[in-house]
Amino acid sequence: MTVTADRLASLRGELARQGVHGFLVPRADEHQNEYVPASAERLAWLTGFTGSAGLAVVLPETAAIFVDGRYTLQARNEVDGKLYQQRHITDAPATEWIAKNLQPAQVLGYDPRLHTLPEIERYAAATERAGGKLQSLDRNPLDAVWRERPPPPMQPAVPHELRFAGRSSDDKRRQIATALAEDKIDAVVLTLPDSIAWLLNIRGADVPYTPLPLCFAVLRADRTVTLFIEEAKLPPPTRAFLGTAVTTDRPQNFGAALEALGRGGRRIQADPASASAWIFDRLSAGGATIVRAPDPCVLLKATKNETELAGARAAHRRDGAAVTRFLAWLAAAAPNGSLREIAASDQLEQFRRDGEHFRGLSFPTISGAGSNGAIVHYRASAASERTLAPGSFYLVDSGAQYLDGTTDVTRTIAIGEPSPEMRDRFTRVLKGHIALASCRFPQGTTGSQLDALARHALWQAGLDYDHGTGHGVGSYLAVHEGPQRISKVASAQPLMPGMIVSDEPGYYRPGAYGIRIENLIAVVPVENETAERRLFGFETLTLAPIDRNAIEPALMSDEEINWLDTYHARVRETLTPLVDPAAAAWLAAATQPLT
Repeated sequence: MTVTADRLASLRGELARQGVHGFLVPRADEHQNEYVPASAERLAWLTGFTGSAGLAVVLPETAAIFVDGRYTLQARNEVDGKLYQQRHITDAPATEWIAKNLQPAQVLGYDPRLHTLPEIERYAAATERAGGKLQSLDRNPLDAVWRERPPPPMQPAVPHELRFAGRSSDDKRRQIATALAEDKIDAVVLTLPDSIAWLLNIRGADVPYTPLPLCFAVLRADRTVTLFIEEAKLPPPTRAFLGTAVTTDRPQNFGAALEALGRGGRRIQADPASASAWIFDRLSAGGATIVRAPDPCVLLKATKNETELAGARAAHRRDGAAVTRFLAWLAAAAPNGSLREIAASDQLEQFRRDGEHFRGLSFPTISGAGSNGAIVHYRASAASERTLAPGSFYLVDSGAQYLDGTTDVTRTIAIGEPSPEMRDRFTRVLKGHIALASCRFPQGTTGSQLDALARHALWQAGLDYDHGTGHGVGSYLAVHEGPQRISKVASAQPLMPGMIVSDEPGYYRPGAYGIRIENLIAVVPVENETAERRLFGFETLTLAPIDRNAIEPALMSDEEINWLDTYHARVRETLTPLVDPAAAAWLAAATQPLT
């Protein structure tokens, strides 16, 4: 805490030197990535908060940190409450805090590379309400005082083979370029590394857990691309793989290139939801006619082709075998009362490492025993980890990156005998999971229209959870991918065949236990001769037993029991040949019919 106090004081000193009174510190990099390189962990360096989403606002006499419902407990544990007021970003948004706490005539600074245009427009309105001013800064004041800041990552970009990608880069570029030409758009600016990785069929290792090369790109209507990336990241095989239609330039030249791109009033497309305000500033400076429209790669990337879907199924079979081996090991290791969270998650990772095409974890494993399981994005440390004690729940949320797919699975396991309340809550979560997984819905349905299905059984008991029900998942890319999602938050994006989403309702009792049951599911067409509209449903990709010992069968309908028994029969049939005899014996018992 002393360290963060010193850092906050240093930042305030630099703000005074730059002639501003306050500063916005988002948990973001220039690409709006979920996982960022160490050199971009500004919020963690300043406040101690290590979650993947958040914002700090620093003023001369006060400061605040804003996080969503996933991170409220984590922020309370990691951030000094004497230095930062802690706020729920939805219930008490930063704009309201700024309007109340910024004094008249004070100037609030921001780094335009780290914020999207809509964000800046909201903050500008808040500062105006306070009688202050929002000001773009050429030099990030936090970077000026960050001593021993890690260097930017320089990992090589590598080709992603066609046998995994399913479509050539030329084919993808042709499709998007044709649409640009039809709309009389000269070029589109791409700022999301996962979009560029998908478009060019390359992968990298610049950020943790997601195989991304950090870069920018411009795709023109003639199908040519300029890729802004450090030359050191492009070994000769990758350079040859990209082909002659892809030229490269240094990232330092990106700003000047944007200004040149728009000269003569050329029509240039950029996505205000993901491109930084700085991108729009540079395009405007060059005289571009800016077309605000979604990144054209995002929806195409989200609707997986048949090769990618086949790869996802194969990856989930291998991943399911690893998870099953872990659960069998856990059943033997946990009862002795000495197993701890980090040892458990390390063992799970080791089982995954044995699998073909394994390239790493897809996010930091959440390994939460007892009350730690109630922290939605808990991360075990030597100081925080607990023993898997009898009479408790153990929640493990984990996933892996394979060349042919990305996985994400959560299981909640009863260690010993759960209480009646624990069984009730677990069963209600399971009922919600089954309701979503078995849903059939007409074309055009959004995830927000389905979200209540997963919450219904909890709502009937006056219970709920403070996170979304489902997020999109990439194909050997980001484990959290848009534009699809299943959430209370309104979404205009319909669920479409080929999209992969998670199904993960939960329940969390602070200080006691957490429950989450998560499978990945793919949107697929459903045949129904009597249907008057085209119907879609879900194919469950994840294969791993759900703990029967935590279920209260009396709360389950016959249809729900049939779903669970059918799922477990499929898990048993698919995974038995992939695991050792001891794990197979455990699996046979764990997947017996419920009643």
